[in-house]
Amino acid sequence: MNDKSPVLKATKRDRLGTRYTKRVRKAGGLPAVVYGHGSPPVSITVDAEEVLPHLHKGEKVYRLELAGEQSGQIVLLKELQFDYLGTDIVHADFRRVDLNERVRTRVHVDLQGEAKGLKNAGAILMHPTTELVVECRVTEIPDSIPLDISELDLNGVITAAQVKLPGADMKLITDSHAIIAQIVEQKEEVVAEAAVVATEGGAEPEVIGEKERAEKAAAAAADGKAPAKDAKAAAAPAKAAGGAPAKAAAAPAKDAKAKK
Repeated sequence: MNDKSPVLKATKRDRLGTRYTKRVRKAGGLPAVVYGHGSPPVSITVDAEEVLPHLHKGEKVYRLELAGEQSGQIVLLKELQFDYLGTDIVHADFRRVDLNERVRTRVHVDLQGEAKGLKNAGAILMHPTTELVVECRVTEIPDSIPLDISELDLNGVITAAQVKLPGADMKLITDSHAIIAQIVEQKEEVVAEAAVVATEGGAEPEVIGEKERAEKAAAAAADGKAPAKDAKAAAAPAKAAGGAPAKAAAAPAKDAKAKK
């Protein structure tokens, strides 16, 4: 019940704006606003040192004691605002509620037990949905919703619909197909490497058509149309890809006719 709900001792804030809220925080206060139940919103300041431990614990329902106002109002935490780093709470929104009123709120899911699927090599636990939105009476809001995952096996999934809500009158608002817990196998990505054409010593790339020209030059040398040494030179591979092809077999010497 809410007899044990934390008490918020607050004072009204007459001055609003970024500059004044910075002053409030510097002085050890936490800016907040209270609204709902047909009453106008009221900007308040609460003691940060007193309220932050309760906010970090996940407390939802508080008894508000506002100086100069009726004490004992029941308020429900609706939203927290954080700094740009997402670490420090800088503002809180509270909504006035009635003890018998049905409200919608977020409740943390507390995973309990060690999933048997984690015993498999490479298995990891995924917990994409950490909170459930539920509808219930203010007096029935739980601090958390326990979920036993000890029987969760590899490739197993627990959805929101499978989570047992602690209250019989509690209604699930979160999508029933939302994944709460899942065991998946983490596979290493195999990156295909490019095929290595060159040998360890660094083979020279073949010049297209060079082999054919070398064969023709060798045949010509065998027929006596060109000196053998020229054929051997023509058969040598090019030194670099795209380089000039080997010289064709040298023509017979100009004085060959005279020597006959």
